[in-house]
Amino acid sequence: MKPIVLAITGASGVVYARRLLQALLESHRQVHLVISASGSAVLKQELDVSVDLNCFDPRLLLENVPVNANQLVYHLNHDMLASIASGSYLTDGMVICPCSGGTLGAVVGGISSNLIQRAAAVHLKERRKLILVPRETPLSLIQIENMKRAHEAGAIVLPAMPGWYHGVSSLEDLIDFVAARILDQLEVEHSITKRWGND
Repeated sequence: MKPIVLAITGASGVVYARRLLQALLESHRQVHLVISASGSAVLKQELDVSVDLNCFDPRLLLENVPVNANQLVYHLNHDMLASIASGSYLTDGMVICPCSGGTLGAVVGGISSNLIQRAAAVHLKERRKLILVPRETPLSLIQIENMKRAHEAGAIVLPAMPGWYHGVSSLEDLIDFVAARILDQLEVEHSITKRWGND
């Protein structure tokens, strides 16, 4: 199994990223994590996780999930020499969760001014899975057009829109729903939600 890249940018909804990270690690996948400056501000506001981007321990995002050596790799967003900046470094996909409107615009515009944008460009050019998880409402016409352009370029646009048909009894059920849909797109086995039609 090849690694998965997970990027956290400055949109609300970092709980989805944390749950996805936990599920990937529980599935014994190696994860390369990148956090934007705005993403770190949202982590502080929504999860009360303080992030010093230059010396961050990504295990602070986890809740009682054991991490094997080298299973979780943290990259600085300005490190353009990181492994994930090159198409020769093989991965099973990249997820930007949550994906801010600015990041979405940069990705579809072909801008590579930081590692998140560059890694996304690599996944598009190499025709690997790139999953964008926007979480804004309402959407402007610019954002809608950018989502269309992302889809046309080969990305999967997976808005953080939890369903209610799977027996929701807690906030965690809604978070799990979105994380499960992302895992399905990555073809990562999981059992964090019940599937429709299964007892």
